[in-house]
Amino acid sequence: MSGFDENPFGEPTIDNPFADPSVQQVARNTNAQLRVDDYNPFDKQTQNQKPVSYGQSNTGPAIMQPTQEPPAYTRSGQQAQTTAKAAIDTSELQRRQEELERKEQELTRREEEMRNSSYNVRRNNWPPLPEQCCFQPCFYQDIQVDIPLEFQKIVRKLYYLWIYHGALMIINVIGGMILDEPSVIGLGILYLLLFTPFGYLCWFRPAYKAFRSDSSFNFMVFFFIFFFQFVVTTLQMIGIPGAGTIGIITALSTFNHTTWEIIKGIIALIIAIGFGLAAAADLFLLSKIHRMYRSTGASLAKAQQEFTTEFFRNQHVRSAASNVAAAAVQSQLNQNNQSTPRY
Repeated sequence: MSGFDENPFGEPTIDNPFADPSVQQVARNTNAQLRVDDYNPFDKQTQNQKPVSYGQSNTGPAIMQPTQEPPAYTRSGQQAQTTAKAAIDTSELQRRQEELERKEQELTRREEEMRNSSYNVRRNNWPPLPEQCCFQPCFYQDIQVDIPLEFQKIVRKLYYLWIYHGALMIINVIGGMILDEPSVIGLGILYLLLFTPFGYLCWFRPAYKAFRSDSSFNFMVFFFIFFFQFVVTTLQMIGIPGAGTIGIITALSTFNHTTWEIIKGIIALIIAIGFGLAAAADLFLLSKIHRMYRSTGASLAKAQQEFTTEFFRNQHVRSAASNVAAAAVQSQLNQNNQSTPRY
């Protein structure tokens, strides 16, 4: 045995324990004054490892080595869905915020316009005539200022429909010249001069004032006159001979075997289709505005009550009623004076 004498009964001789290399290394490290924070037990782990061979004793600790690299981190489906949902919610909130800011700016602009209008009377701007013209505009029209934001689109559609009706009357007169129809030319010019301005006054302006001030009476006026407009446009689409418009009947009677007659028939058919589109647009807007009006809980009774209130609130009506009452009282007094006997 190492470190002991072969004679077990003799005095043993023990080696110097400080001669052990490991003890000397610890002593040197102590002299170097290493700190605990600087000590890394895994620093030389790979260098001190020795290959393990079968048949030899391995006194070192067992260390498991990874057989493959750990898989890369991937986002799970739930996390991806949560992220996508958060992105959608963020975009929706941003869209709503932008819409609220736009409405706020619109309200601010309208308030500023109304504030200025209390001091400065708004000048009429429709029809848009030049300054040098002998006629001046008769109405003030500004859809962005007068009409609430949620009704501006439907009012613009009504305005464009009125323009379409006026343009269709002009095309009808031109078609009468091409077809050489005197009745279409004469009555078409009359319709152009009557229906275009009266259409603006009788159904567009009531609708404009109804949406501006939420007036049930103006809504009722619009519904009545615009329904009449729809009926007239339908008759114009049919094209009764001698009625002054080019409709389906006139277009079908124009077709003939010659090339020029076929061309005139095609032109007449296009004009008839234009009247049909106008009638369809009239019916669509009439039904849509009626649904919007009914959804607010309005009715004919409300329109009658509003008409009565506005009628008696009108200054001219009140002045006329006062004059009539005063004249009636004066007449009664004169009759009493004449009937009183004189002594």
